[in-house]
Amino acid sequence: AVGLYNLGQSCCLNSLLQVFLMNIRFTRILRRIQVPPSPAQRRSNVPYQMLLLLEEMQCGKCKAVGPTELARCLAEHRVKSLFFINLCFGLFFPPLQVEELSDLYTICIQEHLACQKCSLEIKSNSTMLTLPLPVLDASSHRLKTLEDCLQYFFHPEELTGQNMCFCQQCGRKTTFLQSTKLVHLPQTLTLHLKRFCFERSSHTHKLSHSLPFPQELDLREILTEDQCLADDREKATWQYELFAVVAHTGSTSFGHYCAYIWSLTECKWYCFNDSEVCQVSWDDVKCTYGHSGLYWRETAYLLFYMKKHPQ
Repeated sequence: AVGLYNLGQSCCLNSLLQVFLMNIRFTRILRRIQVPPSPAQRRSNVPYQMLLLLEEMQCGKCKAVGPTELARCLAEHRVKSLFFINLCFGLFFPPLQVEELSDLYTICIQEHLACQKCSLEIKSNSTMLTLPLPVLDASSHRLKTLEDCLQYFFHPEELTGQNMCFCQQCGRKTTFLQSTKLVHLPQTLTLHLKRFCFERSSHTHKLSHSLPFPQELDLREILTEDQCLADDREKATWQYELFAVVAHTGSTSFGHYCAYIWSLTECKWYCFNDSEVCQVSWDDVKCTYGHSGLYWRETAYLLFYMKKHPQ
């Protein structure tokens, strides 16, 4: 476990880098990339720069290394944070690795729109790399657990009033029922807790209330049959174990990120706080649940779960 020096407001970048590079399934893909032929191509190639950083972290004897070249490479491609790099995998990795990364991170869903006045139903398939989970319901009531957030995300919503849709079969705007159904889950499931709330006044505030998340997550026990479009073989793989937590401390205008990661080789929890790395306990990780009375409290922002029994 090796730290990364902060290059100046690079704590978010460092935390996400640690999550990627501590995932041995990701690094197996990374190690099989083809080395670009020229020095200029190597300097501007994101996967290659990630590989160099990984090797420096694994081979060096320092407590921390600087991700300077990778940060410069990301800046060259105008990628401001590594959180967006997973959206750009298709631009940086060759097709074979893109397919493997898709199996590792891509969530498949089907979105439904059903007119409540006639039989018209519209279905569309789409993919996403994170599930953006609200921590408040439509009435601004706090959701109490991660399981509640997942259930709410897949709960059907009736589109009425100003949200009504035009129905081609009815020839007018009608009430529609909108729902999302889960089709496929990847080896590494990324959950984004929507802790930052945008108000109509353009003011943003952080939602710091307590939201427990489990070490083990079984989507079969959380979602109903109506919320899934998967066979039994697919559902049998929907058992997950917590792998990493990226946590945020502070407010919307000023804050700091760190990562809590389960070492797959040592079977221990570590806290990666830029250049400082230390072993921690599960109780330390639970401190990222949040606390409604402590606005500056450390709260989980991204959760990464790994399949218990990968295909």
